[in-house]
Amino acid sequence: MVRHPKPPSQTWRTLLKNHSKQLVSVDFFTAPTAFFQVLFVFIVIQHDRRRLVHFNVTAHPTAEWTARQIVEAFCSAPKYLLRDRDKIYGEAFREQVAVMNIKEVLGAPRSPWQRAYVERVIGSIRRECLDHVIVLDEEGLRHVLTSYFSYYHRSRLHLCLDKDSPDSRPVQSVGKIVAIPEVGGLHHRYERRVA
Repeated sequence: MVRHPKPPSQTWRTLLKNHSKQLVSVDFFTAPTAFFQVLFVFIVIQHDRRRLVHFNVTAHPTAEWTARQIVEAFCSAPKYLLRDRDKIYGEAFREQVAVMNIKEVLGAPRSPWQRAYVERVIGSIRRECLDHVIVLDEEGLRHVLTSYFSYYHRSRLHLCLDKDSPDSRPVQSVGKIVAIPEVGGLHHRYERRVA
């Protein structure tokens, strides 16, 4: 049997890379407050630069509220939206996505690895931020997440982005290294400053 030096068609990795600008994932995660209330956080992540396009917090998510979040998230809609099969994505959500001409791609039940980018960022949010702060209410959680997402976009490096952040930044090679506290001192951004 003759082996081909390369596959007859593109690989799965190449396919995903070619379409990453057209892919977004959405998901919910929960955050408990100091007063034992459960808050729901809705996030939208763009695949190509791992950029968090939109987030919001509510104590009572509904399909209508989730549909409104999709409208707020996009100036120009992506082609594909990856999500799980949660019941919160009701008829109002599906109708809004159809009106925006976005094709929904549903993950298999109990298969978080099929939406790995959004699951990974949720894990990072929990480990790097929410496990270290006490949340009092919705407004407090919004404030903490806004601060963390600013750090995430400007300073947090990703191996998949060749050790760059979602908002690309220039490499600095001259000057003294200075630590700049972010997220209330929970994380630091390191830059070079010429004295």
